[in-house]
Order: sequence, then C-alpha cells, then structure tokens
Amino acid sequence: MGNCAVVGVNWGDEGKGRMVDLLTENYDYVVRYQGGGNAGHTVINGKGRFALHLLPSGVFRSGVINVLGNGVALDPENLFREIDELNNRDVDVTPDNLKISDRASILMPWHRDLDALEETRLGDRKYGSTRQGIAPFYSDKYAKKTVLAGEVFHTEPFKQHVRELMEWKNLTLRGVYGAEPYTPEMLEGFMKYCGRLRPYLCDTGNLLSAAQAEDKSILFEAQLGALRDLDFGIYPYTTSSNTLAAYAPIGSGCPGARIDEVVGVVKAYSTCVGEGPFVSELFGSEADMLREAGAEYGAKTGRPRRVGAFDAVATRYGVQVQGTTNIALTKLDVLSYMDKIPVCPQYSVEGQITDVFPFPALLAYAKPVFTYLEGWQCDISEARKWSELPRKAQEYVMYIENVLQCPIRYISVGPQRGSIIIK
Repeated sequence: MGNCAVVGVNWGDEGKGRMVDLLTENYDYVVRYQGGGNAGHTVINGKGRFALHLLPSGVFRSGVINVLGNGVALDPENLFREIDELNNRDVDVTPDNLKISDRASILMPWHRDLDALEETRLGDRKYGSTRQGIAPFYSDKYAKKTVLAGEVFHTEPFKQHVRELMEWKNLTLRGVYGAEPYTPEMLEGFMKYCGRLRPYLCDTGNLLSAAQAEDKSILFEAQLGALRDLDFGIYPYTTSSNTLAAYAPIGSGCPGARIDEVVGVVKAYSTCVGEGPFVSELFGSEADMLREAGAEYGAKTGRPRRVGAFDAVATRYGVQVQGTTNIALTKLDVLSYMDKIPVCPQYSVEGQITDVFPFPALLAYAKPVFTYLEGWQCDISEARKWSELPRKAQEYVMYIENVLQCPIRYISVGPQRGSIIIK
C-alpha cells in the first residue's frame, strides 16, 4: 500500500480524526505535519471518546508509529498533558510509538500570551484565534526566533538561547501591550516539560526515509482544512501554516516522500469555527436545529460552530487545491431529520452568478444561491452498505459527487469507528 494524506477540504472540523482512526489499520506510520494544539480531532472507538490536539490520531492503533514532524508547532506543556491524560485512560503513548522531529520549533508560553493580547487589542476585528499561540509562533519561526526541539540535548546552550529570546520578546510584551515581562523563574516549570522531550526526539527525515526504503506505508494527517491554508485559504482568516496535502512531505521531515492518495474529508453540510466569510451560513432556528443535531461545538474550545448548507463552490475549490483523489463524506446521518435539505451550488457576487470560488477580498460580497434536495427522514446510522441507504440519501450523496467531480469512497453515518460505508 502506498502513502496517503487525510486532509480537510473546507474550514476544518470535517471529521479527519475519525477517518485517520479508521484508516490507520492499514498504515505503519501516522504523521502530523503542520499546525499545533489550536484545533481538535475527535475520535470515538472502543477505548472511549477522545479529543486530540497535538497527538496524531494513530495513537489508538497498536503497532503504529506516530510522528510529529518539523512543521508542527510543538507545545511541550500541552503535549505532555495530553500524553499523561491518554496514559491514564489506558492508551499507551511512549517513545516507542511516538517520535518527534528534533527540527520542530518549540512553542513558548509567551506565544500564547501574545496571541490573546493581540485578539483583545483587535476587538471586533479579531481573527477568531483559539489563543494557543499559533500565529505568534509561526511569525517567530519565519523570523528565525524560535528554539529547535533538538537543542534540549545541549542544556546550557539551550537555556542561554531561551534567555536571549525571552529578553527580545519582553520588548514586545512591555512596549507594545504593556504586559508583564517574563523572568527565568517563570519558565522553570515549562523547561521541565522541554526536558521530557528528549526520549521522543529523533531525525524524522531519516526515520521516514528508512520507512520508504522498507516499503512501509505512511498516513499524513492534516489539521484544519483547505480554506484555512495560509496561502490558499480565506486570508487573513486562516491559520498560520499550510494545511494542504502538498506540504505533508516537507512538514513531516521527509521532503522526498511521495503521496499516492489524498482523502479529502468533507461534511455532508458546512461548519465553521472562528471568524471570516462563510457564505452558506444558516441562522436562527434552522441553524440551531442543525447545530444540535450534529453536536457542533469545537473540540478544542467548546464554542458553538457556525453551521451552513453544503457549500459546493467552496468545497469544489478545496478539492482542487488539496489534489483530492477521493472523498470521505462525514455526518450524513445528521441530516436525517430534515424534510428539505439546503445546498449552495452557486454564489451571487456583486450581481453575477458564479460557481467559481472568489478571491478572498470578494467573499464579503458573496451571497448564497440556495436550492433544496429531498430528505430521507429516517435513521441511517445502522447502514453499512451503499444498498442499505434509502434512495433519497443515495441521491444526496450522488449530487455531491457530481458537483465536486470527485469520487466519494467513504460515507460516515455515525461517530463510531465502524459506522462507515465504503462505496
């Protein structure tokens, strides 16, 4: 079996974690290659319900090696809280099944502070950050003002590097925001978390190159979705990293790795956490019913997700930029209560009807053009074969497949690992 990337096609929160948990049965390595603890992948399996933020979703499969690549925003404090929580729930996460790139940059406590301070300063103009320090972290990384994880093996130079960065960052905390500066004493607890990284660190490039040479299979796991990509998303309402499958080899530490399959995860309706344009958004009681039916609350923040009709314009664009080879359609069962199901096949932009996703600055002027499909109004959560879906549910799936011009291979009809139809 070749290598596969599981990626989000929309704004994130599409259900990637449940798909990675399902598909890892067929893979030797699962790699997170970008982002940090600013989003959550919800996984439900025989061990319980889990919300992962930094750890790859392959940690639940025995024999799978999980990797955090150099493209990840490595927050040691939150990482080990997550590891300790899973270990306490009989999910073993050890240096044997978790490898961390020694080239990953460490997210520092001041990154979280700066994230929150800037969102507060922006007020009504805020980006909708989860305040986990992601934007300040990547800003510092590209300014070459971060510490690499591998530096923890060299204790005194590591401490000196942190002190130098702290003194530099205090200039911003005090001078721009009037906030309290950091002292070495304030970082003592955090430095202990950094020390815990040592047994997990390795050259993930060598690790994955060796895996390729041995014909091992790799599953690349993305965070968020195509529309949150820094370069190709709804800028500036994006994350601060590249969420696309094309970045997976770079962010994993193995730039030469090939990707043979891209599974684009798409919800049967649309959801969005955070600020920014969301053309197909629903409001009022219609939105409330959909949100409750789908339990649409952020895995990281718990905040209510914005919900909308299936957006064919945005999703087709996401399929394109992700290079999607097949689609996993999630949460089809959520729509079972609807008599008429709204979909958005086109936008109206400044009076012009279009099915082409607009340039970010034009999204503020885009209006949805809705149409309605017949609902099936029955429980489909026990269906395990395509033939077991009611005809109206099949027609809805085929409509999506047709407008996206990409085959739908997986259809999720429930949150559990086995609640899946392979078409």
